[in-house]
Amino acid sequence: MPTSPKTYYELEIDRLYSELPLRPKPYVLIRQSKAYMEKYHSERVELNDLAEAAFMSRFHYVRIFKQMYGVTPRNYLRDLRISKAKALLRQGNPITQTCFDVGYESLTTFSSVFKKCTGYSPREFQKRQTKVG
Repeated sequence: MPTSPKTYYELEIDRLYSELPLRPKPYVLIRQSKAYMEKYHSERVELNDLAEAAFMSRFHYVRIFKQMYGVTPRNYLRDLRISKAKALLRQGNPITQTCFDVGYESLTTFSSVFKKCTGYSPREFQKRQTKVG
């Protein structure tokens, strides 16, 4: 049975395997932790738990994750949450509910992180979306 050509993502992973002096197992574990963040972004995700699940020290985990994806796990999770928040705000969801739905426990923290990432407060972002939409 013929196999389909590899995707860009798969080719990049192959390239990383060939460039970095690690066995494939750590890469599989890092990918699993990234998938875990994507699935459970709205819950408390602790860096130490992710590293432990990947059988790595916290520092080694961060270094390998950044080599693979170009960002630290913390920044990846932040960007993921902000992306989900933008989608929820575009749908007209309340800001406070959106804050909790994407995994932030503090509205103040959510608002400051959102503004840092987008240039707008959640309220300004939502208003701009209703004007555009």
